Amino acid sequence: MAQENLPLEATLVLIKPDGLSKSLTGNILTRLSEAKMEIAAAKCLRVSRELAEKHYRDLKAKPFYEELIQYILGKYHSRKKVLALVCVGKGVIEKVRQLAGATNPEEADSVSIRGQYGRITTKGVYENVIHASSNAKEAEREIKLWFEPDEIIFDLYPTTQSEVKVKKRMWAPTQVAISQNQK
Repeated sequence: MAQENLPLEATLVLIKPDGLSKSLTGNILTRLSEAKMEIAAAKCLRVSRELAEKHYRDLKAKPFYEELIQYILGKYHSRKKVLALVCVGKGVIEKVRQLAGATNPEEADSVSIRGQYGRITTKGVYENVIHASSNAKEAEREIKLWFEPDEIIFDLYPTTQSEVKVKKRMWAPTQVAISQNQK
């Protein structure tokens, strides 16, 4: 199929804790950029257990589920965070899946991200560096889990306006700001 005939799509990409601890962010972002896709949102975050469980909900019955949760929480690495991205472009879901390679790093093409940088630990944990949504339905579900509509520079999905009261952490005044305000 010719590139111009492919639909405009969005997909979630996660650079997982092992990718961050191995300093692979630049390499992975370069690969995504070279594939002619646009980053529509990006943020670095600590993954909560709740988010991890929602993200991997379809794998709950698998024997490796708890290891997967611990992995995405960063329990096996020095970096307990992920870099979450929304990539947009024509045929982007398949492009990212091809760039990522097979889930099992030992089965991944050697030029794919997982083939180059992934490994299976001695405990059998797949450290496959990157997550890529499997299809359009999963991409939408995952993007909506990881990002709020205002964090994405495109209107990807329908939204509504709601008045919401939330409790959140705020920056405390610093001593510099306090002393400047007293002058």
